[in-house]
Amino acid sequence: MAKFKKFLIGFLIVVVAIAAVTAVVNTILTHTLLKVGSSYNKVEIENQLIPQMDENGYWYFTTDDDFKVMHLTDIHIGSGWMCHGRDKKTLNTVAAMITKEKPDLVIATGDIAYPVPFQAGTFNNYTSAKVFANLMESLGVYWTVTFGNHDAEPYSYFDREAVAGFYTDENYKYCLFQEGPEGVDGNCNHIIEVKNSKGIITQGLIMIDSLSYVDDRMITSWKGTYDNIHDNQVEWYEAEIKRMNAENKKIDKNADTVKTQAFFHIPLVELKDAWNEFVENDFKDTEDFKYINGIIGEGGRRVFCGFGEDGLFEKMLQLDSTKAMHTGHDHYNNLTAEYKGITFSCGYSIDYIAYIGIGKEGSQRGCNMITCKPDSTFTIDKYNYYSDRYDLPDFEREEVTMQFEDVKYQVEE
Repeated sequence: MAKFKKFLIGFLIVVVAIAAVTAVVNTILTHTLLKVGSSYNKVEIENQLIPQMDENGYWYFTTDDDFKVMHLTDIHIGSGWMCHGRDKKTLNTVAAMITKEKPDLVIATGDIAYPVPFQAGTFNNYTSAKVFANLMESLGVYWTVTFGNHDAEPYSYFDREAVAGFYTDENYKYCLFQEGPEGVDGNCNHIIEVKNSKGIITQGLIMIDSLSYVDDRMITSWKGTYDNIHDNQVEWYEAEIKRMNAENKKIDKNADTVKTQAFFHIPLVELKDAWNEFVENDFKDTEDFKYINGIIGEGGRRVFCGFGEDGLFEKMLQLDSTKAMHTGHDHYNNLTAEYKGITFSCGYSIDYIAYIGIGKEGSQRGCNMITCKPDSTFTIDKYNYYSDRYDLPDFEREEVTMQFEDVKYQVEE
């Protein structure tokens, strides 16, 4: 018994010592990473648009020209000792693409943080958010985020409410993030509008919290049982569409239904349904499904959506306002397709950490550029980070394998 007690005491001392050393190392490396994020030059944007806040408390931009949105997703900053080098590559990748594209707005659809201890070496999700915020503020480009499942894990130091409070820090003058209205589930439901000089909303950019796991238990985190967008969020969405329609009608009684695009992390089940319909039709378009570009590259050609149905897609069809939804979550999926008149656009991921070996792969890494036109139409251009487009003198890129180079629709098992 005495030997066991000595062993237990010795074991606890070792554990405490390792934890203490890890904490010190993480503190030093995080400080370094924050400095790296703050070291990039401000992006020079000619006649940069400056947003204003309207009487509803929403940000809006005014332009009669094209409005450029960069869609990033699954950035996955770990901010721990196990991924320090890869985190620096992540910052470099984001900075290079933003420097090249000079967007009016950057929207990151979740998983900015990746505080998974056995891959990042930390539980601290706050530092990852801070590193990303420092990067964006250094670049001087307007930005906002939606939350993914990793931004605040059940075992993370900070919950989603705390992370949302961080992003609303008034010191971040380029951040347009808002926590969303009380009484509506989620912590990042908000809208950014694009208006013309007459005040007509030509494009509503709707950020929706696709939530996380079905509950806060750690077991559902490991199983990946993902939640759905809740009914009160769909009600909020509908009310906001009607509000924007009413505002446009005040200016022009003949105004068409306002055109909008939605941004969130976890895809709707309809994306899985649409893709399966395409596959079952021998990869040929159907009456409802029109392939545009990209692939479903996850193993087994899978879409990892919420665990059940929600009413958002049906409401989109009913209101005839939202013409595209932009999502992330599935790092190897970058499909763009039209389903029942609405464009599903899966964003390129940035991730260097989460999937085994993904840091040495490159087919999935890049950004989507969404150009909102003055007539409320839009285009989506997908750019791979390793293309000649981002061969920039001030940014080095690592050597990677383009694992999906010859794959059009699917990945062979």
